[in-house]
Amino acid sequence: MKLLDKLIIKDFLKTYLFVVMMLILVVLVLDFTEKNDTYIRNDVPASEILQYMLNYGLYLNNLLTPITVFISVIFITSKMAGRTEIIAILSSGVSFVRMLVPFIMSAVLIAVISFLLNGWVLPVATAGVSQFRVEYLDKQQDLNQQNIHIKVATDLYAYMRRYFSSVDQGHDFTLEHIKDGKLISKFTAERLVWDTTKHVWNARDWRLRELNEMGETWTTGDAMDTTLSITPADFDLPLNHHETLKLPELSKQIIILEERGADNISFYKIEKYVRFMSPFAAILLTFIGVIVSAKKTRGGSGFKIALGFMLAFVYIILFLLSRTFAEAGTAYPILAVWIPNIVFGLTGLVLYKTVPR
Repeated sequence: MKLLDKLIIKDFLKTYLFVVMMLILVVLVLDFTEKNDTYIRNDVPASEILQYMLNYGLYLNNLLTPITVFISVIFITSKMAGRTEIIAILSSGVSFVRMLVPFIMSAVLIAVISFLLNGWVLPVATAGVSQFRVEYLDKQQDLNQQNIHIKVATDLYAYMRRYFSSVDQGHDFTLEHIKDGKLISKFTAERLVWDTTKHVWNARDWRLRELNEMGETWTTGDAMDTTLSITPADFDLPLNHHETLKLPELSKQIIILEERGADNISFYKIEKYVRFMSPFAAILLTFIGVIVSAKKTRGGSGFKIALGFMLAFVYIILFLLSRTFAEAGTAYPILAVWIPNIVFGLTGLVLYKTVPR
């Protein structure tokens, strides 16, 4: 089987690379055609467009991996079944599990590469895509955040109703000092403006309420500089910031957000779970693909490839739905993220009973 293993691995990886390149090229051509007028209108340099297409191609590779793996497996296996090679292999005393080995080895290789891309390469590409879109495609977009909660220091909690990153200015700011569950002081300001020369925040129309054993005291003012452990960089983040961080950076950001008690920490945790979960899709879909296409049928490989497309799209839709539920807080995040793999893993075990012996 060693020679046959090498042939299967070679054909699998060659087919996978071909399918990946074809699908990515088709999508990039359609994307370029759609945005060409915008490129001309905004006078986008050709080098920037090429860099964007390269980054977008890496993003598409990650998105299309379930489809490309499944199609490659079904194409190779159905071709072997059509030439009765699988029957000959099984008739020679080789078990179906042993025949799966080269397919699984190829899938593991793809899974490892996918994990490395997801953890260290794809975030850089995603950041490049986001920056390109903001700079050349969404120039009129005014980035702002709403209802921001941040733990700025020990026992200090800040809240801002809205922050505009274009002018480094926030509205309805509140800073509370809470110790042992008791409110010590509360500082509020109508506006909080970043002073670029002093590198401090300037509070406008502020009020300070301090509580003590004798009661409470109030202090007000029109403007006052205040030093906080946060800067505009903490607010000027893209909506998909969690997707633009490398794996070590993502882990550090989760720790920072946990210390601050931030509300959006679930997005970062889910992103981390996904990066560990998604590589397993290549292995599971390879297992199912071999089972589905191992039998010789009169219809040839056309029907099986169509079936492969359908099952791969079902996996992607299930993944997107489960991630949406996790981000919405309607399901336990790590369980919701793993639902597609659990469902398809059980499906593969059920289908395994139907394979030729």
